[in-house]
Amino acid sequence: MVTFFSLLLVLLGINAILLIFSVNRTNGKVRKTRSSISKTPITQIYPINLAPTNYKKAI
Repeated sequence: MVTFFSLLLVLLGINAILLIFSVNRTNGKVRKTRSSISKTPITQIYPINLAPTNYKKAI
């Protein structure tokens, strides 16, 4: 029982450390992407032509 809890605590500690490192890395990436997004030009979006088309009957 003691062995189980000691292994559990060790694994939880490793998981917490990896989580902290990954959160710190993603914060830096988010700042970089926000600055690069603001520098990109705005693209125009054109509407899709939804004119009705004539279909032939299958049967």
